[in-house]
Amino acid sequence: MSEKITIGIVDDNAALLQQLKENLTGAGNIEILFTAAHGEEALQKLPTLKKLPQVILMDIEMPVMNGIEATAIITKESEIKILILTVFDTDEKVFDAIKAGASGYLLKDSKPHRILTAIEDVLMGGAPISPHIAAKTLELLRSKTTVNKEKQPEDYNLSERETEILKLLAKGFSYQQIANELFISHGTVRKHVENIYGKLHINSKAQAVSMAHQKKWV
Repeated sequence: MSEKITIGIVDDNAALLQQLKENLTGAGNIEILFTAAHGEEALQKLPTLKKLPQVILMDIEMPVMNGIEATAIITKESEIKILILTVFDTDEKVFDAIKAGASGYLLKDSKPHRILTAIEDVLMGGAPISPHIAAKTLELLRSKTTVNKEKQPEDYNLSERETEILKLLAKGFSYQQIANELFISHGTVRKHVENIYGKLHINSKAQAVSMAHQKKWV
């Protein structure tokens, strides 16, 4: 990527916060603008920054001010995307986070590459979510789209290039691998994926992959 993705991390677990910093910094395309131990500290730091982060990784259970409260304030007052990163995988926590304005919800034991992909998904308007909740969502999606199983990519107005990228995603290719395979830039891949999300009326890579396999496009 030509420009680094700017992020902040809010978590009261110092060891995990440090591990996240090391993992994300090592990715090469991430710039960490600030860290905070709780929501109130994050709110205090944001106005002092020269530029705002594009995404904030937010824990839920923290002292002083929890992640749900902080998310509600930040999303109301800025365009910052909030990606919840927590140990809680319950419907109630997920729904509270979404109502507060969170754009995604992952568990803390997610692999580093999963977190990186989720950050990119959020920036493209997606809504990455934990497998437990995603499974329920996909079940509902399957029950409502059975009659559409025979539709082909062109029926959704996908271009040949978008269809090609979708099939590569379904085969497990990363954005960078797709860029290398098709001899296009990483940014161009992201733009195509954003268009795919809009045309298929989905909001995450997981849903795109599931839909491609369900409809036997790969």
